[in-house]
Amino acid sequence: MRQSARKSARKPSVYYTVGGSVLALGVFGAVAVAAVNGAEEAATPQASAEQVSAISAEFGLTQDEATDLVAQQAEAGALESQLREELGSTFGGSWFDIESGDLTVAVTDESAVAQVTEAGAQPKVVTYGEDTLNEMVDTLNAEGATQDQGIAGWYPDTMGDAVVIRALEGEAAAAEAWATEAGLAPEAIEVQEVADAPELYADIIGGDPYFIDSSGRCSIGFATTTGFVTAGHCGTEGTPVGTEAGDGTGTVAGSVFPGSDMGVVEADSNWTPVGAVNDYEGGTIAVAGSEEAPEGAAICRSGSTTGMFCGTVGAKNQSVTYPEGTVNGLTETDVCAEPGDSGGSWISGDQAQGVTSGGSGDCTSGGVTFFQPVNPILEEFGVELVTG
Repeated sequence: MRQSARKSARKPSVYYTVGGSVLALGVFGAVAVAAVNGAEEAATPQASAEQVSAISAEFGLTQDEATDLVAQQAEAGALESQLREELGSTFGGSWFDIESGDLTVAVTDESAVAQVTEAGAQPKVVTYGEDTLNEMVDTLNAEGATQDQGIAGWYPDTMGDAVVIRALEGEAAAAEAWATEAGLAPEAIEVQEVADAPELYADIIGGDPYFIDSSGRCSIGFATTTGFVTAGHCGTEGTPVGTEAGDGTGTVAGSVFPGSDMGVVEADSNWTPVGAVNDYEGGTIAVAGSEEAPEGAAICRSGSTTGMFCGTVGAKNQSVTYPEGTVNGLTETDVCAEPGDSGGSWISGDQAQGVTSGGSGDCTSGGVTFFQPVNPILEEFGVELVTG
């Protein structure tokens, strides 16, 4: 983490960058997209305590059983590698059974059954096998298909010895026709209908960037059960927002600015709220609650332009006059911020404190930044903080 405690006498403002020009807007606001824009004995596997606990809970195993499962899978992996090499083109794929601990190896030649059995795996003779199935998938990849054609995806199923095509409900016939036209034999394909079309997903993490109606950038404050809180000046109610890649989308559900600087985004199902803040050191800080820190306490800010900076909490309940109007109830800090950091997280220990409003200076010369406390935002919009 980097730290800046230098103050500036400049008037509080925000800079909104459009096409390379900087326009003073009064608070640290949105930055334009263009500006951003054989099987040897395997070593005993070292599964973490968290992984063992997760496996135990998921599969209803004791801690010892979960540890044994990890070891069995490691042994199966080594055996699979050995047989893949020894069998060559006869190797048809493999799969592991969690309940029995057995590895099954598919072969395309019955004469290889004994070799598989002697090595300690369960043999299964198949018609196509892994290599041929992958060639069929390559053919479909070259052909191409979209959800508009009723097709949600396809993959090689070594257990079923077929290429599985996932079709949207009512589109099975269209999927079969598509595969046949691509040159696949009907007996080599299996069509499965799926109720929901696949879509991209993204996590909502404090301090990460989000983009405003494809024109500007702000930072996520804190995840809520329905989306996230941020600065009100980042977008008016009804404004569409999302990740740069578009794998997470949502809409500004409420915004108050000036007077206050409060905003709340309702996320779509492809954007998952996570109770954490990006520390811009390769990790995250878990959010445990929103207990207000006292004046003088250490505090850190996370934002998508400058990352994480830390300092101290200054005077509270400040009224700050921006060119766009006065905002009341802000908290002062000696931490810097820059354009695009607006809306980003302020956290003290593991407690959420607020979202970046505006200030003066920058993270080269130092500055003063004000944040909108988070609890009034949660109360204003009736949303609930997600904790880690």
